[in-house]
Amino acid sequence: MNNKYRIDIDAVTDYLEAESSPETNRYVFAYTITIRNAGDMPAKLVSRHWIITDAHGKIQEVRGEGVVGEQPHLSPGESFRYTSAAMIETPVGTMRGEYQMIADDGEHFDAEIPSFTLAIPRTLH
Repeated sequence: MNNKYRIDIDAVTDYLEAESSPETNRYVFAYTITIRNAGDMPAKLVSRHWIITDAHGKIQEVRGEGVVGEQPHLSPGESFRYTSAAMIETPVGTMRGEYQMIADDGEHFDAEIPSFTLAIPRTLH
């Protein structure tokens, strides 16, 4: 694989009990994403595409510019971390997607966000 354009993405989730309302099928999760430029070329995150799926298979797609109002520019070895939130209608779900990137040499590429699980603690064994 070409190491020129390589973005590593790590996700950590947290169930937000105070924001959630299980009796109305509202489950809110915070997720903290760390984006690290593991390639050889500086690159800027320009947009995002999320696919959020609940346990019933209901899909929400989210597209937008940047992340949390920013379009971070990452040199090789640099990281950017942010926290956001998602709401689903079941106690368990998944998120995955990609960030659209532009390298400093003008190359456009997608950085895949591996699927991660949203789950109330002690729901999955």
